Amino acid sequence: MNKQSPNSSQAWWKEAVIYQIYPASFLSTGSGSVPGWGDIKGVISKLDYLKHLGVDIVWLSPIFKSPQADMGYDISDYKDIDPRYGTLEDVDELIAGLKKRGMKVLMDLVVNHTSDHHAWFLESRSSKSNSKRDWYHWQPPKQTVDGKRIPPNNWASLLGEANSAWTWDEETQEYYLSLFTPEQPDLNWENPQVRAAIHDVLRFWLERGANGFREDVINMISKVPGYPDAEVTNKDAPFQPGYKLFCNGPKLHEYLHAMNREVISKYEAMTVGEMPFVKDEDEIIKCVGADRQELNEIFLFDLVDIDNDSSGFRMTLKDFNGKDIKDIQSKFQRLMLDRDGWNSLFIENHDNARSVTRYTSSSDTHSRNLGAKLLALMQTTLAGTLFIYQGEELAMANVPADWPPSEYIDIESVNYWNKMSALYPNDEEMLAYARKVLLHKSRDHARTPVQWNAGPNAGFCAEGTKPWMRVNDDYKEWNAEAQRKFSDPEDLSVLQFWKRGMQQRKEHKDCFVYGDFELLDPEHESVFAYRRFGGGEAFVVVLNFSGEEVKWEVPAEAGVEKWVTGNYKGKPEKRTEGSILLRPWEGLLGTAKL
Repeated sequence: MNKQSPNSSQAWWKEAVIYQIYPASFLSTGSGSVPGWGDIKGVISKLDYLKHLGVDIVWLSPIFKSPQADMGYDISDYKDIDPRYGTLEDVDELIAGLKKRGMKVLMDLVVNHTSDHHAWFLESRSSKSNSKRDWYHWQPPKQTVDGKRIPPNNWASLLGEANSAWTWDEETQEYYLSLFTPEQPDLNWENPQVRAAIHDVLRFWLERGANGFREDVINMISKVPGYPDAEVTNKDAPFQPGYKLFCNGPKLHEYLHAMNREVISKYEAMTVGEMPFVKDEDEIIKCVGADRQELNEIFLFDLVDIDNDSSGFRMTLKDFNGKDIKDIQSKFQRLMLDRDGWNSLFIENHDNARSVTRYTSSSDTHSRNLGAKLLALMQTTLAGTLFIYQGEELAMANVPADWPPSEYIDIESVNYWNKMSALYPNDEEMLAYARKVLLHKSRDHARTPVQWNAGPNAGFCAEGTKPWMRVNDDYKEWNAEAQRKFSDPEDLSVLQFWKRGMQQRKEHKDCFVYGDFELLDPEHESVFAYRRFGGGEAFVVVLNFSGEEVKWEVPAEAGVEKWVTGNYKGKPEKRTEGSILLRPWEGLLGTAKL
């Protein structure tokens, strides 16, 4: 119980609080080329807010030049900024402003694919004999028995399973691989010239002052040779999930190690990889093991995929409870501690709905306040690097149920609704289910403008300017200005609760960042309880993932000395042993015996 922390090596990126900014929705100053669109100057204007909150690193979702077919994840120039966000000089000003405040910046590296407007692809597409033809995945069509042209294999698009992952090019009479959308052709990493070009992009941004990269779907850069068909898991679907054939492919580790060896290791930089569909623990440790020299950490998607059904598609629903959350979190806490890897702690990002709605409740002000604080307590007391998504610290929630499908503008949501409408045009039950999926899972929920105040457009953009996306209706009650004004030390706002939690995390980093983890009461259906210990101290965290009162027996091995704080008003008045009553969505933090 009193053993030293398993994490022997300390690093700045392990202790950091990283705040993800989705620039289009953060703050618009009008300095970009598109009115009502967030811009870099908007980020600069809020650096003091982020510093006050306790942020160490700002991660910017893509701001590079792009036709915006997929909100900037279709890059047409890695070394220039899209004018709707501003200029390279604006980025230099941002980096300087962060450095002045002792903060750092992560850029979003999207190198599994480019835009179809990128100069590389325009060359590749120009003819079969072009020198850049094999910079992308080109394949001739297959033919059915009756001579009909079909794609090279049965892989489904990741943003619309009714569509093929291959796009036909009429000019050169071949297909190119485009796992996400036709506007995002996949790069062929088998080509050493492609890898060299990517390394050059890394150096460009590191030399400019970036401190590292979040690497978008980086485990998709190596595909199984020959492009074999995927297993048929849905006989009614024309195309099938092919992730087993393009995630963590045979040369992934070779490519990651080369990036680290040739570029990253020569700078004091960090890397975090987005790696969907990865379940194998050995494969995870190969990527983030301390001795691997590949990535510092990866995003594991088990928690944000908790309500996906068994089909492998994201736009599906499945029930879950507190035990499911507990099983996932404790599994990866122990995996990284026992095998010398490193966790990334996140529960929200630009690709998932709002956490307070998904994992707790945002049905009323009371529940929403408690649920958001419950999640903050969990996030700030587990081991790993902490990631916060913009607005998470304000308990921003999913859009209301009465918003019609026409308000959903993300390409995945649009594709899903169009598919369901075409399949079930007169089936009210199926269309109601589709509305429910949008309400729970759409990426749009995370992309509504940040709610800064109760003024016009929630302070996101000037009065009289239409935001690129509708502001959530609840902004007059839920906004940063209102939460910063809370003055009751016994009843913090969600924003203040996050700030205090991050401060406590840093003050007790030997325990919360680097310490050990012990799960308590593993079989309980709604209570997630655990001990954290290290640096000569120990704490117990108890989280009731239920909207009901729960009678809970404090395990003897918890060793609680006193409850020091919780997410309800005032200090917790509860026993430290025996049976206690946990209120709906209640979270407790207590000191414990070593």
